[in-house]
Amino acid sequence: MSRNRVTVTDGHLVVEPLGLDKAWSFTRRLQIPLAHVRGASFDPDVMHEPKGVRAPGLHLPGKLSGTFHAKGKKNFWNVSGDGPAIVVGLDSTERFDRLILTVDDPAEVIDTINSALGAR
Repeated sequence: MSRNRVTVTDGHLVVEPLGLDKAWSFTRRLQIPLAHVRGASFDPDVMHEPKGVRAPGLHLPGKLSGTFHAKGKKNFWNVSGDGPAIVVGLDSTERFDRLILTVDDPAEVIDTINSALGAR
């Protein structure tokens, strides 16, 4: 089940955590200009990489939600279960280096993001 609504609208990538994930991630909505998005992909190994230090957020077995700092990078995680998770790369002008998200249809979301990047 998706824990995020991901849309592309008015030149922005919009990520909205759903339900209690808003509280756990301390994030109601992320709105990122498409010009700052590098691309989206599926990385089957992302769930196994070290997450780093959580600040703020939630980290329980099968649930990551919030901001995590690892190896000099700041990532936003909002994933439930073992995946599949998508990875959205952002440029250095954004507050996060990557967004790691579970969504209902990963292939469709990745295609939507990457198609919007190609159309700009």
